[in-house]
Amino acid sequence: MSQFSYKDGVLHAEGASLTAIAEQFGTPTYVYSKAALLSNFAAYADACAGRDALVCYAMKANSNLAILDLLARQGAGFDIVSGGELLRVLAAGGDPGKVIFSGVGKSVDEMRLALSHDILCFNVESIPELHRLNEVAGSMGKKARISLRVNPNVDAKTHPYIATGLKANKFGVAFDDALDTYRTAAKLPHLDVSGIDCHIGSQLLDDAPLLEALDRLIELIDQLGAEGIELHHLDMGGGIGIDYRDADDAAPVPVGTYLGRVFARIDAWRAERHNGKPIKVIFEPGRSIVGDTGVLLTKVEFLKHGEEKNFCIVDAAMNDMARPALYQAWMDMQPVVQGSAAAAEFDVVGPICESGDWLARDRSLAVAAGDLLVMHTAGAYGMTMASNYNTRGRAAEVIVDGDTVHLVRQREKPEDLYALESVIK
Repeated sequence: MSQFSYKDGVLHAEGASLTAIAEQFGTPTYVYSKAALLSNFAAYADACAGRDALVCYAMKANSNLAILDLLARQGAGFDIVSGGELLRVLAAGGDPGKVIFSGVGKSVDEMRLALSHDILCFNVESIPELHRLNEVAGSMGKKARISLRVNPNVDAKTHPYIATGLKANKFGVAFDDALDTYRTAAKLPHLDVSGIDCHIGSQLLDDAPLLEALDRLIELIDQLGAEGIELHHLDMGGGIGIDYRDADDAAPVPVGTYLGRVFARIDAWRAERHNGKPIKVIFEPGRSIVGDTGVLLTKVEFLKHGEEKNFCIVDAAMNDMARPALYQAWMDMQPVVQGSAAAAEFDVVGPICESGDWLARDRSLAVAAGDLLVMHTAGAYGMTMASNYNTRGRAAEVIVDGDTVHLVRQREKPEDLYALESVIK
């Protein structure tokens, strides 16, 4: 059940009126539901109950400290892609022993930071990275636990910008090169070969490509085992999508269904070919944990009627929510207060000086200047992709817990944006 619903004609987040939130905190503001967040994580945790499994939240989706803290308290691990994200995990009280470090361009300083906190594993994505990590670990007198991110060349059938598992993508080690790369890794003295990882893309509504990738990983694990390279964990990555459109459109596979199929496939493999040897399973969900937990609350500044288009100009913009401009993403828009005004068709646009600054196109909306709108399913890849283009401060963020509203990130002021700059004297 959605935690965002109308009560007496006013949209609420749990028990809090979005009108009241706008009055207290201004707009644009990201509003998250604590109940929705915990429910989404519980879907993964419940499906993993009784298994040797770990859910590592992919924090690039939303890295607010309050969200990380809430998930850490539920036992979540974290999938990071930078040293800065590791510092966020630590600041939020997360366990570095449950951290997976992904990404194609890890620096020496980032490797040192991660090794100094004894993270669970590095997902290595190239042979040069293997050698760099081996050298860094050796200089610190440590051994780095690693898995290889294997690119299985599986078509995720998603937007090309968020597909990551094809030969043409920058991510991972090519499947045909993986066996030799593992042989190289096993010979390096300061590496501990621990697992295998893949991530084929994001916003996947069908789990068939993920299960195809799993079959390819299992094939490789068997080949490695035959050579005496035993792996201790299998990391399936993330990618399960969420429902951005109406209920009539294709719905994503339920989390429990997908995880159940993964575990069934692994159980059958272990019984048939792996002699029952246990292997830990890791998942790296991001969007499916936070995507539908949040909305972007914005105010209508003007209605502009043109010869070919009507424009609903709001105070949120592409710097607040980049997904529509970047991916042509469709996200639902609704007025906060249900009224009796006649609906008209609008493009919802922001005040940034770019024609690409749009949030929604060709939407039927009954709104007037001064009204409030929300953009739904804005909890993932909203604030983490936000910028300060046009010297616009990033939005405030609040989390609603029942009828209590917590400010978890203050709105940026213009002076905050140039505080680190200086003039030449």
